[in-house]
Amino acid sequence: MSADLIVLLIVIVTALAFDFTNGFHDTANAMATSIATGALQPKVAVALSAILNLVGAFLSVEVAATVAKGIVNLKGVGGQDLLVIVFAGLVGGILWNLLTWLFGIPSSSSHALFGGLIGATIAALGTSGVIWSAGKDAGVVGKILVPAVLAPVVAAAVAALGTWLVYRVTQKSDPGKVKEGFRWGQIGSASLVSLAHGTNDAQKTMGIIFLALVAYGSIGEKDTMPLWVMAACALAIALGTYLGGWRIIRTLGKGLVEIDSPQGFAAESSSAAIILTSAHFGLPLSTTQTATGSILGTGLGKPGAEVRWNVMGRMAAAWCLTLPLAGLVGAICWYIADVISGLGGVVVVFGILVALSGYMYLRSRKNPVDTSNVNEDWDKGLAPEAAPSSNQPAQV
Repeated sequence: MSADLIVLLIVIVTALAFDFTNGFHDTANAMATSIATGALQPKVAVALSAILNLVGAFLSVEVAATVAKGIVNLKGVGGQDLLVIVFAGLVGGILWNLLTWLFGIPSSSSHALFGGLIGATIAALGTSGVIWSAGKDAGVVGKILVPAVLAPVVAAAVAALGTWLVYRVTQKSDPGKVKEGFRWGQIGSASLVSLAHGTNDAQKTMGIIFLALVAYGSIGEKDTMPLWVMAACALAIALGTYLGGWRIIRTLGKGLVEIDSPQGFAAESSSAAIILTSAHFGLPLSTTQTATGSILGTGLGKPGAEVRWNVMGRMAAAWCLTLPLAGLVGAICWYIADVISGLGGVVVVFGILVALSGYMYLRSRKNPVDTSNVNEDWDKGLAPEAAPSSNQPAQV
């Protein structure tokens, strides 16, 4: 077995590992509100979300094409050099995903991946190696940065309007019947978000593996997405979703807004509409930012609702740091692999990834969040050293 093939296999395994972290990191986007309102039991919610993520991954490849061909200038690099860039970018994305999961912060898995990839590309090729703008194809600026700014704002506005209308229309109805009716509605809207998530986020890893296969020479830049790549990515993100990201589910479901069934329905409906629209146009949107913006909007749209702005501030800070810090990790990983060179460099970086991932997992077990306490009141129910307060995140 050649060194190039071994590197390719490591890249594919790492890409699927990222897809797995993407799954459990983003389960909250679809199911946090339904779990918080009691519309779905926690284990039922993650199982349903996993199945729909699996199905959604096969519905479109537009986003995958953006990732595969819209970030790295493929004319400037190829072979093992490109494989190492892709690998280093994946490591940056995975480590940022795990760090934010550890602290219960719903940051963007998409931007973690793009940041890692951009950082590794700049380290290897300079700024010219990144497709910043490419006319109608938009490049990084048009397809990543602009949607990153607009998505949470648009989602918040749509959800706020939807929430206001819901309470306006139902203000004279029996509150108990309204809550029960919207709980049933949430099952449908949350399912739609999960389906939409599969059409968007699973595609990103498909694009990365496609990029690796182009670098190795197995396929051409203009070839179609192999079915085995689609299936592997769909299964990886579904498995991650099924395990649940309980720390982040708790933050989104209980930490930002005390959410009720009508709000949950409005949030999920607006998120699904925006994510599906972005998938249709091939925009690798942050589903996390979209879902968070929608939940924030329900707090703004419901009369008398309270938004915990300190929690929102921590989320926004994490969003701003995701691209640059994941990029920094990606760049560092590329430098380590480049200094050692060849297969040995890739193996060393892979070892670093495994070691840091293991440490963060063990650290999380000191303060577990699972189905037994995911719906505890925001100010109660966790270990004293980690109990959330107005100045402390839930899962530190």
